[in-house]
Amino acid sequence: MSIQKENFRFLRYPGGKTKLLSYLSEFLPKNIEGKYIEPFVGGGAVYMFLSPEKALLADLNSDLIDLYRGIKNYPHKVWETYYTFPAGKSGYYKIRNEKDIKAPLYYRAAKTLYLNRTCFKGMWRHNLQGDFNVGYGGEERRWVISHKNLIDLSKLLRKSEITSADFHKTLANVATGDFIFLDPPYKPGEKEMDHAHYINGRFTFEEQKRLADRLKEVSANHDIKWLMTNSSHPSIRDLYQDFTIRTIPKGTSNIVGVFSENSNEVLISNY
Repeated sequence: MSIQKENFRFLRYPGGKTKLLSYLSEFLPKNIEGKYIEPFVGGGAVYMFLSPEKALLADLNSDLIDLYRGIKNYPHKVWETYYTFPAGKSGYYKIRNEKDIKAPLYYRAAKTLYLNRTCFKGMWRHNLQGDFNVGYGGEERRWVISHKNLIDLSKLLRKSEITSADFHKTLANVATGDFIFLDPPYKPGEKEMDHAHYINGRFTFEEQKRLADRLKEVSANHDIKWLMTNSSHPSIRDLYQDFTIRTIPKGTSNIVGVFSENSNEVLISNY
């Protein structure tokens, strides 16, 4: 049984696909012959739902990738450290403002998890100096996760290669039988993302075009399948006019943490 089927929500992640799984499951493969590949892994909801035997998980957010690597290799130490972090607003800012460049991987992972579970609405934002700067949101969601959750996730992640890389590099070595799930940064109904969690900056329309070009190249191999969630903006739809486009009935809204009846999101695939 997959982790997501047990209702484990690993991260609070703006735009995460946990709430869409009942809809997405209809279009996900029942079996993956090759590798599962996710170039924008984010909260990893689809990965955990499928629980593939082989996977490549990537993102340009190095803090996020360190979190996955930390849990993969040191689930017990990550939990022990996470458990000792202080409660309350003053404790949150003390941990948030630490400079921990030389801290061990398990500590950095625990800190990222702690900030994500206790910050305002799970937002992922950095200032111009690259420092996480989201305000305190409370302790309510901190203990929704458990030591066992991290152990189970670690077991799954041991089947995966985890890397901090640009999507183009991640998609450079796809092979016959692979399945790719893509959830690039976007705001519903808009063609580019400004001030995203994505590498502290922007995911512009030029990046959207670069992604579309690469997926067209990938699709030349008819045994490689991909499925993507994206904005329903006309410019995005035009990029994928030769592929299957479905309107997602409910999904992420322009307001962080709010699920909308009119998502302005689409599901795009080469099958």
